[in-house]
Amino acid sequence: MQTIVDEFKDKTLVITGGTGSFGSTVLKHFLTSDLKEIRIISRDEKKQDWMRHTLQAQYPEYAGKVQFYVGDVRNLESVRDVMYGANYVFHAAALKEVPSCEFFPIEAVKTNIIGTEVLMDASLKYGVKRYHQVSTDEVYGDLPLEATDSFFTESTPLHTSSPYSASKASADLLVMAYHRTFGLNMTITRCSNNYGPYQFPEKLIPLMINNARHDKFLPVYGQGLNVRDWLHVYDHCAGIDLVMRNGRNGEVYNIGGHNERHNIDVVKTILKELDKPETLITYVTDRKGHDLRYAIDPTKIETELGWKPKYTFETGIRETIKWYMDNQEWMDDVTSGDYMKYYEEMYSKK
Repeated sequence: MQTIVDEFKDKTLVITGGTGSFGSTVLKHFLTSDLKEIRIISRDEKKQDWMRHTLQAQYPEYAGKVQFYVGDVRNLESVRDVMYGANYVFHAAALKEVPSCEFFPIEAVKTNIIGTEVLMDASLKYGVKRYHQVSTDEVYGDLPLEATDSFFTESTPLHTSSPYSASKASADLLVMAYHRTFGLNMTITRCSNNYGPYQFPEKLIPLMINNARHDKFLPVYGQGLNVRDWLHVYDHCAGIDLVMRNGRNGEVYNIGGHNERHNIDVVKTILKELDKPETLITYVTDRKGHDLRYAIDPTKIETELGWKPKYTFETGIRETIKWYMDNQEWMDDVTSGDYMKYYEEMYSKK
């Protein structure tokens, strides 16, 4: 098995999107690793300043290990400084929100496809040892609700349903093409729905928690029967760490939580935990091309790399709800300004 575990020590990791909700969690995961330096590339200086202050306050002994760079992953000139001397690239920057990609599909193409190509070109130019692409189970399309014995495997054909998933699938194919054509050392992980701290409330779980605490209506698409496999973000980080260290060059690994739930059941769980009435639930017009069911088979990463999720959904959702209720000031800050405009566009007329 071709691995790079022995070469990981005292090296430099570049994280794109490292000031976003997922990227910042990955950053904190790698802070205590044997990496020498972590470089964060982001277009948002305000988020960089916030992350810098957070690291200084929460992780003072590691704060100097992280360097921040303003840059656009779609522009090779912009990423040159951050890539020079880097050993590993963790590409998490993406236009992630499915509805946003429906409004502005060209932005999904620019960020998710062109940004990936630019980073791979830079990785080849600067001799990066491992390029890692963070993908999603949405590239597989969906499964029938009634087919409870069907799961996505790494060999499931790509069959996308939205501009977002199409852009992510395109990026995956491009990464695999760079591996075959140019010899890029790469791995890809495709995960199920993440949940946990620091998610912005365009995502289901923090949105429902935030609305419930204010006794506002909880918008549920259709009848809420769509099924998602929920993966705690800390389990996701642990899986990616294993893949980056020990994963086979050129391989795809699925990371799933073994926690399938109907969306409506997730919403009702949150309401029960917060002691709020189910009358707050309001059913809204279903999303265009809304996938029915996602379900990942993570056998490959379990058997090859020994990964197992530590969180059950019951434990993880309670801890997640508690985190948001204990950090209401953070939630109030991220739901001000532009977020309210986005929320009105998404739900007010449905």
